[in-house]
Amino acid sequence: MRELTIDDAQRIVDQWIKTNGVRYFNELTNMTLLVEEVGELARIMARRYGEQSFKKGEEDLDPATEMADILFVLICLANQTGVNLSKALKESIDKKTNRDAQRHKQNPKLL
Repeated sequence: MRELTIDDAQRIVDQWIKTNGVRYFNELTNMTLLVEEVGELARIMARRYGEQSFKKGEEDLDPATEMADILFVLICLANQTGVNLSKALKESIDKKTNRDAQRHKQNPKLL
């Protein structure tokens, strides 16, 4: 199986919603779900890479699963608000490249 492009992912999520999800949750619900999923990833990161320790039974939580959940909900939001994520990401990278061409190279904190 070939890897998914962002465009593929947007189409696949849309088809999944239409066949399995009945319909998209409204935008506010999906925004709230996105924040919830980010919180779940934050919990794993704080315990795996930060100073917090895992609670019993949490040791095997997988950040990849939470990242995929975040991406799914983000794609839902993009689909229902008409955002082409491929185009938006390219524009964001171009903006950052132009704006930050030398900024990070000159940051003594990063050297």
